Amino acid sequence: MIQENNYCVIMAGGIGSRFWPMSTPKKPKQFLDVLGIGKSLLQMTFERMSLLAPTTHIYILTNKDYVDLVKEQLPQISESQILTEPERKNTAPCIAYAASKINSINPKATLIVAPSDHLIMKEDKFVEILEIAIDAANKSDRLVTLGIKPTRADTGYGYIEFGEKGDIIGGQVREVRHFTEKPDREVAELFLKSGNYYWNSGIFVWTTTTILTALEKFKPDLYQLFSKEVIPFNSENEQAAVNSSFEKCEDISIDFAVMENAKNVDVVLANFDWSDLGTWGSLYTHLEKDYNNNAVIGKNVYMINSSNCIVNLPDNKLALIEGLDNHIIVESDNMLMILNKNDEQNLKKYFAPMMENSGDFF
Repeated sequence: MIQENNYCVIMAGGIGSRFWPMSTPKKPKQFLDVLGIGKSLLQMTFERMSLLAPTTHIYILTNKDYVDLVKEQLPQISESQILTEPERKNTAPCIAYAASKINSINPKATLIVAPSDHLIMKEDKFVEILEIAIDAANKSDRLVTLGIKPTRADTGYGYIEFGEKGDIIGGQVREVRHFTEKPDREVAELFLKSGNYYWNSGIFVWTTTTILTALEKFKPDLYQLFSKEVIPFNSENEQAAVNSSFEKCEDISIDFAVMENAKNVDVVLANFDWSDLGTWGSLYTHLEKDYNNNAVIGKNVYMINSSNCIVNLPDNKLALIEGLDNHIIVESDNMLMILNKNDEQNLKKYFAPMMENSGDFF
């Protein structure tokens, strides 16, 4: 249900390098129609958030290079709803900026912070869980995150440990014991067996007052840089002051800055289908498969004696793929990737030398 004091910040500034070659620094994955349904991930996220907050209360926080892309894809929002970071300094500075600005507009605001590149299939369940999180955040000044029940021992996600007492049921609010960054395979297997470790979704809910109080306590320098004493919010001088604060601030995530230090942290156990679409492999699980478990986007792709592959090729490309198993085959803008799924975690490592030696393609 839409509430007048609900606000949302959609974080849309990343470059999505693990979704290369479709995702590039010029047009990252949040602006792409990776599912082939006619909507970008950003557009889908905006539609989802409009079920919880007035559209005038939804802000897009993005890098300065992507402002025009945001305007193009979300023409229904005003320019004042696009918050611009001049350089990438991780999530804590972004959230400090957005929370301070929205607090200056409405001191009673409850803020939902969500990445722009998540895939959430059951929107009714999503809204139900978010309403529980909003209620928890408002009742007792809690910092609330959403946890996702793990389906596999994934080493690409952070994990949240919560108390074990009682049955574990979707929609419950549990006190957080501990956050763990991306574990190795052995530790992830132990987390999966324990039952009281959920994936950290990166979706947060809190009142602007609660998160600003936490920032002031744990990161006072960061808090001060984005406070109303330093930034003249909603004036023509706001962006210049924001640029100056980003230049001076620490590069740090909100998890390290606040969530791993605070004691007033809860997790809502979410029960909707979710993926952060961080990799091609994560997209594969959501696509329709043929009888050999190939997920194919592209009208003229012929798979012969190939299985367990994900293929994304332009409709005007005729392709014959024979004898491959467990591979990712993607072409976009004259860039081609053929990669074993098992090596996908190395894509960021492969990406750097390509940028250095073949930067004209990007």
